[in-house]
Amino acid sequence: MFIQTQTTPNPNSLKFIPGKKVSSIGSLEIQKKDEISNILLKSILSINGVESIFLDEDFLSVNKEENINWEDIKHIILALLNEYYANGKEIILEEKPQRENVENYQEIEKQIIQILDTKIKPAVARDGGDIKFIEFKNGIVKVQLRGSCAGCPSSVITLKQGVQNLLTHYIPDVKQVEAI
Repeated sequence: MFIQTQTTPNPNSLKFIPGKKVSSIGSLEIQKKDEISNILLKSILSINGVESIFLDEDFLSVNKEENINWEDIKHIILALLNEYYANGKEIILEEKPQRENVENYQEIEKQIIQILDTKIKPAVARDGGDIKFIEFKNGIVKVQLRGSCAGCPSSVITLKQGVQNLLTHYIPDVKQVEAI
């Protein structure tokens, strides 16, 4: 099996594309190995220098500590992924999806979520990341950046020039976007 790797704008994050489905539960970020029972993810999180894993439908991105070189850990992650799929496994995370209940949101929050999901998430997913709506209050949209986007040097530019410009264009009540 050939697993592609792709650099991201975040030098401490690398995107792994196995060519198979990775997650059927949507996107998920895991920072501690005791947060998950999946043996593959526990093994990757046990590698010295790995800080977190972000999984999406068809890729996973791994974030490492700044002082660790990719040459020291990339081959271990690739070996673990190859072994996992070689043992007949078809998907890494396959539990029932837990959908966010958007019914309790105000209409403007639903519009913000729709724009994030349709126009912004696909772009940040290409870089191995994700963006999640947290709240809208007093003209300020708060979001959480995950995966490769978390801690990325260019995330501030993406947030202000991309996300904020797009949301203020479509929704005049939005004045600012902040990451938490």
